[in-house]
Amino acid sequence: MSRPETPTIDTKRARDPRIDAFRGLLLAMIFIDHVPGNPYESWLTIRNWGFSDAAESFFIMSGIAAGIAYSGRLTDGITSLWQGIAPVWKRAWVLYLSHIFLTIAGIAIFAIGAKIFSEPSLLMKNNLRQVFINTDDALIGIVTLGHQIGYVNILPAYSALLLAAPLVIVAGRRWPWQTFAVSLAFWFVTGLFRLNFPAYPNPGGWFFNPFAWQFIFVVGLLSGMAARRGDSFVPKSRALFWIAAGWLVFVLAWRYVPGLGPFMNARMADLRDIGFPFHVTSHDKTFLPVLRMTHALALAYVVASLPLVRHACAHWAAEPLRVMGRQGLLIFSAGALLSLAGQVLLQAYPDQPLVPWLYIPAGILALIAIAWLGDWKRRIGQPEARSLVAKGPRPLPAE
Repeated sequence: MSRPETPTIDTKRARDPRIDAFRGLLLAMIFIDHVPGNPYESWLTIRNWGFSDAAESFFIMSGIAAGIAYSGRLTDGITSLWQGIAPVWKRAWVLYLSHIFLTIAGIAIFAIGAKIFSEPSLLMKNNLRQVFINTDDALIGIVTLGHQIGYVNILPAYSALLLAAPLVIVAGRRWPWQTFAVSLAFWFVTGLFRLNFPAYPNPGGWFFNPFAWQFIFVVGLLSGMAARRGDSFVPKSRALFWIAAGWLVFVLAWRYVPGLGPFMNARMADLRDIGFPFHVTSHDKTFLPVLRMTHALALAYVVASLPLVRHACAHWAAEPLRVMGRQGLLIFSAGALLSLAGQVLLQAYPDQPLVPWLYIPAGILALIAIAWLGDWKRRIGQPEARSLVAKGPRPLPAE
């Protein structure tokens, strides 16, 4: 969200190492958080430091990446509007197919676990109950994205946001702050009237409500568009930096300083009682409440403002994170399946403390290996790489 240090005019600009490194880090955190009961989740992930968790930051980072990747096709003079829209919607379609695959695979993982470990209770976890007792309606819900099993429900919201991204990009290029204001107003109205997509066949709506979560995605999208131009959507400001940093410190104290948490929670309850909207006073993740949203945005601004962060993300030691970030969808998918398998194992071996201690680091190493393999395959698939492979290594220049 800050101005790149060395903007270039060439449209084929260098990748910002922070985007890949932080996406990789967030994917690792999501994997850890999605295996409840492991000892690492209580101190290694963002949700221990404030109100938001890795999901909010991941939506912001996804918006930034989308703004950088897709805004040029829609704003830099294309021969037809469809040339700009098609890649974005194609990506949304890939995310939809990935979600369907992960859902089916997730159901299979729990069904296999229930059989192998004689644990029928696994079939009632993670919103699976409808699949096994109301199969026909559940299948309709899965295909139409209404029925989403737990821990595999972030891609539908992201896919829906990508469908709307071309409109936001076109509007954001001409009227960035007006687009921001419309997005913020839509977020507010969504919480005020509880707007959401239906969660058929269950009552209620999507856990990640696209109407609410679009706001932080749009902030990321506008920031990515500005970064692609070598500019900054949210300007650098010493005052804004210290306000954001101060909010992060206060939220940390809210959570951990004895007495402050109950006091502040009581004040939020007072605001609720005098008529403030629930998404201003609550922690309801579905509607992206103020406390979670502002914590995520403040964290993103502070991190983006520190030069040390860019240098750390570009360091050779951060390459495992960067390669995971470059293979975002592959690693999210692999992490989702590994986390569901981990949930099965933790329930099957509740009296074996080594299982969660060993499973999480083993899973992280597996994700890094999968990312390296995916990155290697991508490089080999590039025309330049194929040419080098065919010709062999270039000879060293004569001395």
